[in-house]
Amino acid sequence: MTDLSDLPPAWSGRRAVAWPGVPLLVALALWAYAVRHTDVSRLDDYGLVSALHPAFWAGLAVLTTGFWFTVRDARRPGAWSAAYVLGLLVMERATQAVLYPTPLYAWAWKHEAIIDHLLTAGGLQTADQVGDMAVYDQWPGFFAAQAALQRLLGVDSTAMFMAWWPLVSSLMLLLPLLLIYRTFTEDRRLIWTAVWLFYVANWVGQDYFSPQSVAYALHVGVLAVVLRRFGRSAVRRGRPRQAVWTVVITVMIVAIVISHQLTPGMLAVCLLALCLSRRYRDWVPLVTTVVIFLAWCLTAALPFLSAAMPDMIRSIGDVGANVETGYGATPTGTGAIATSWAARLLSGSVLLLAAVGVLRQRVLRHRAWPLLLVAAAPLPMFAASSYGSEMIFRVLLFMLPGAAFFAAAALLPKVRTLAADAAAQEAGNRQATDTAKARRWGIGTWVPLAALLGGTLAFVPAYSGKDRINYFPPQEVALVRQLFDQAPEGSLVVAANRNYPDAYADYWSIDHYWFLDDARSHVDRIVRDPAATLADDMAGVERPARAYFLLTQGQLANSEMNGQLDKAQLDRIRTSVAASPRFRLVAENGAGWLYVLKQSGGAER
Repeated sequence: MTDLSDLPPAWSGRRAVAWPGVPLLVALALWAYAVRHTDVSRLDDYGLVSALHPAFWAGLAVLTTGFWFTVRDARRPGAWSAAYVLGLLVMERATQAVLYPTPLYAWAWKHEAIIDHLLTAGGLQTADQVGDMAVYDQWPGFFAAQAALQRLLGVDSTAMFMAWWPLVSSLMLLLPLLLIYRTFTEDRRLIWTAVWLFYVANWVGQDYFSPQSVAYALHVGVLAVVLRRFGRSAVRRGRPRQAVWTVVITVMIVAIVISHQLTPGMLAVCLLALCLSRRYRDWVPLVTTVVIFLAWCLTAALPFLSAAMPDMIRSIGDVGANVETGYGATPTGTGAIATSWAARLLSGSVLLLAAVGVLRQRVLRHRAWPLLLVAAAPLPMFAASSYGSEMIFRVLLFMLPGAAFFAAAALLPKVRTLAADAAAQEAGNRQATDTAKARRWGIGTWVPLAALLGGTLAFVPAYSGKDRINYFPPQEVALVRQLFDQAPEGSLVVAANRNYPDAYADYWSIDHYWFLDDARSHVDRIVRDPAATLADDMAGVERPARAYFLLTQGQLANSEMNGQLDKAQLDRIRTSVAASPRFRLVAENGAGWLYVLKQSGGAER
């Protein structure tokens, strides 16, 4: 019989259960304070990194430390680990939405224009009608769904909610990640540490308002279903249930195929890799993916693929294109270079930890062999295409679910087999237990914590170090909208590059020309004689259409930080246009300038 006087007071038990809430609340309080005291009106080449209030970094450190000491204690309910991960997502993915009054990323604004086009045109259009932009009408799944959502919510545009999309798309990944990791382990420490590392290492920036953000979540969802429901043991439990799961993944695969070009290929190679494992010899998921993918490519997507196929075939095996540098593709300036290295070191560290986990955790290496195959499967895609020099980033992204799992395994104690656990329990090995307690506060605690903390802090520069490029202040948005509000149909908009909000607005009725996309020889001509060269390029526009020259803060940042034209050259172009009698200033503010080319004959507006 137990003497009640030997039991700890009830309040101490409750306190022990509730103490993980203290660091979590402190971290969120520091984050809220930092957000209120961070000024983003003048970002430098380090982006959000140098603008953040120091309380943000303190909050992130407190959050990571609290998570580590919570997750490694097996007595803690899993809900606390989940709460910490949600806190991480708020600090990682919601900070920019709270700080910036306008959505980030020129590509997100482009996607908003595509949705607007769908609503305006009332249907899909061909290359004869909208030119190069017809490719988006050939993969319309995401855009059609967002157009329907916009109408359902009754908002004027998706810009009303797309700033919060990184948080939404990250939350969509949480359930499939948990299902995948729970397929191979019941250790909550390993599961939640892997989830944490996944989000920390996912700096690639494909979580913004885009088709790939949803397609990637569906990709991970398909893998979760296949890993849990298409193994040999699952098949033996009943064919009727298997048919239901086949319908489920078919729906997800269709959504992927009609929304994004690359993700179906990545899914196919991952499913093929799984078929190499004896546990997953069911070919139904792979065949379903390939058949749906080919059917779409040979019908709706055929116009684009017919034109692009020669270049795609020539790029096979061109691995060097994935690390290509040069004009317009080289980080320039201390901030851009530091951001680039932070991202590289973060990804390299996670992959190195994953390799250590594979070598160190022999039991997991056998038990989670299919997950290791899924992590390695995207690697051959390096040789398939450069994907606009982005394939290296996409491969890292699709490797991440498996890599994060084994990286987490490297930070935690060795996993033993059930037989080894039973033998240790039967022997009553108190010495091992005492040794484990003695090591609780030793190197096995602090070194993994340092690695976890370093990776979590490195995420910030890797993810938001280029916010000087990606953020468009309200003045810039207002200037660009003033342009498109007044531009007649058939007008031409000339800009240095496409890095400004609404760069594709009204693309079905207004032409766009970005001169930094031209050959370097023509760019040099513009730099030598800006006003005359640009006026000649813009002279073909006839009334009532107009030709506009737009130069904004976002264009300047993108050109400088990516090694195109420096500030002095861009200032020379603007000064030359301002002084030319062939141009007239239409509008200007602190974020840019708008000029119109004067037309000969008739009164000039």
